[in-house]
Amino acid sequence: MFSSTLSTLKQLGKRKPNASPATLTLSKADRWRIGITLFAGKILGLLVVLAVMKVLPGILATPAKAAETYSAHETSIMNSINTVWTLVAAFLVFGMQAGFVMLEAGFARTKETVNVLLECIFDTAICGILFWAIGYAFMFSHGNGFIGKNWFFLSGVPATYETTGVPILAHWIFQFAFADTTSTITSGAMIGRTSFRGDILYSIGVTGFIYPIIGHWAWGPDGWLAMMGSTGNFLPSLGQGFRDFAGSTVVHTIGGVISLAGALVLGPRIGRIFKRDDKEKGGLPPAHSLPLAAVGAFILWFGWYGFNPGSTLSGMDADGIGRIATNTTLAACAGSLTAMLLPLYFGPNKGKYDLPFTINGLLAGLVAITCPCYWVSPLGAIFIGLIAGAVVYYGTLLLEQLRIDDPVGAVPVHGIAGIWGTLSLGLFACGKYGATGPTGADNSAPVKGLFYGGGWDVFKAQLIGSAVITIATFLVAIVLMLIVNKLPYPWKLRVEPEAETGPGLDLFEHGSSAYHVQD
Repeated sequence: MFSSTLSTLKQLGKRKPNASPATLTLSKADRWRIGITLFAGKILGLLVVLAVMKVLPGILATPAKAAETYSAHETSIMNSINTVWTLVAAFLVFGMQAGFVMLEAGFARTKETVNVLLECIFDTAICGILFWAIGYAFMFSHGNGFIGKNWFFLSGVPATYETTGVPILAHWIFQFAFADTTSTITSGAMIGRTSFRGDILYSIGVTGFIYPIIGHWAWGPDGWLAMMGSTGNFLPSLGQGFRDFAGSTVVHTIGGVISLAGALVLGPRIGRIFKRDDKEKGGLPPAHSLPLAAVGAFILWFGWYGFNPGSTLSGMDADGIGRIATNTTLAACAGSLTAMLLPLYFGPNKGKYDLPFTINGLLAGLVAITCPCYWVSPLGAIFIGLIAGAVVYYGTLLLEQLRIDDPVGAVPVHGIAGIWGTLSLGLFACGKYGATGPTGADNSAPVKGLFYGGGWDVFKAQLIGSAVITIATFLVAIVLMLIVNKLPYPWKLRVEPEAETGPGLDLFEHGSSAYHVQD
């Protein structure tokens, strides 16, 4: 039948281009043969497609099989892609420093703007040197569950970091950007009354010791919180380790809690009136440049696309990167809306839209989604962001009630929202996604939270990890701040009273001002 059909098709092919359709007639049998042949071809093609759909995912989705089939050349290409992706993400995260200096300077008063800018630049510089010398070794090298013991001054490091395939120096630059973020957060609640030399001392303690050592517990290759729930480690019956994908706890809670310790030791700025003491005059002093703060917030949002998606360390996990970026966006949007609407209906200035709360709401949404961004759905990200906006609003009111002076809202934005984001994983992990990797995602062991039928185990692990890191950070930080504050001036943590009541920190500490006119 097929040879006869082929003969008929050849006749069709020989027909002259300008010939009328009527010049070639086909018998009924010919038409049937052509129709059956075309139909059979379509069915055969469909069967081939179905076979590929059935077999190909099994080949790609199983890490063991995928690794066996990759040649050295293919592995080299994937490692190069992953390295470029990690470096691009590192550059985005480092760009967040511009956002931080603009945000903090915008929320500060005019007479302390230079001090804020110089502190942020210094924190970056000292962080780079310390993270090269000891910080990276403490945090990411092998040692024990509490501290890394190798690679000081980046000496004796392997070619790549663990199984990521990313060169160790590319991993270092990415993690330095994270450490720099933590060190910058710490100054937020201490603006306006911290001496510059005191800032030097506590910054050394934060970036050289507190952040990398406590961070090792959750992110180190043998950290005891990361290994928790496994055989031979802490709480093996729990069956879950502590998870923090991009740092709601490791970066933001640590930074926010250190800020809280500093604010408590320093006390409020001279002349600061709290709402509980005077409802009419109380509250934060007005930000000197809300446009600067708003632009800074958008720069931070942009940098977060390196912060969260970049934490895959894998350009091969395309689905994961896209999901994380979407979740990051939606959480920020939801957080800003909640923080804008709550003051509108319940705040002391009812009927007024509050820009500072809106800015901090979007930042709180970004902070909260940082931990669960890989494991939640877009709908879950929206709920996490909505709650984060409420957390930052009521957290700010709580600080006002407790007479804690936090000029930029570092404690509620990074500390409290970071805790919420860490715990939210135990509620909203949707049970579809497992782990990222250098060749793509491995979803063979998905993380499932309470709202998706996973029970309380993930939530318990998150609660333990968050509580341990929060409490340990606060205890060490409060001791550090108290010690620095007991030193003689000018190394004392708090500046002399005349610096606050007189010309301000800019002229007193640095001999210059950001603007021609002082307020």
